[in-house]
Amino acid sequence: MKNSSKKEFMNNNDDDLLPHYDFDYSKAQPNIYATYLTEQAGYVKLLPDVRKVFKSSEDVNNVLRAIIKVLPRHRKKSTKTV
Repeated sequence: MKNSSKKEFMNNNDDDLLPHYDFDYSKAQPNIYATYLTEQAGYVKLLPDVRKVFKSSEDVNNVLRAIIKVLPRHRKKSTKTV
């Protein structure tokens, strides 16, 4: 390669590697691990009607925390004897 600047290299139109990267996307397959990996990372998919109401993760988390506060706690069984 000649001693040329990065800009000249990027503007070079006779790149011999370009045909090598001509992918045939009609043969592409979906990533079977994508859903598994995102769920493991804690991501959840919101449906469009829910996304209209909650604009950020912070909004969703705040509502879920409020719901968690009002959920019944694990109650110990009463050990009263009659």
